[in-house]
Amino acid sequence: MAERFGIKRQTVSAILKRNGVTPHWRRITEANIDEAERLYAHQGMSTARIADRLRGDPETVRPHLRKRGVRMRDPHDRTQQT
Repeated sequence: MAERFGIKRQTVSAILKRNGVTPHWRRITEANIDEAERLYAHQGMSTARIADRLRGDPETVRPHLRKRGVRMRDPHDRTQQT
């Protein structure tokens, strides 16, 4: 919905909550983070592609990878193929 209406996910959440709707966001699990780390650090996949694969958001994936100490690549570096 956020993408469709050009607003932030948090705004969608606030609107839903205000109208009595409980959103069912997928929580990222430790297993998801393990997979994200493997895909990013060892296979060179972008956070955007990882988020698509996990049905999540790149802005959710990135901080979890950083927290694990994964060295983040320049997001505009197109030298690695995924």
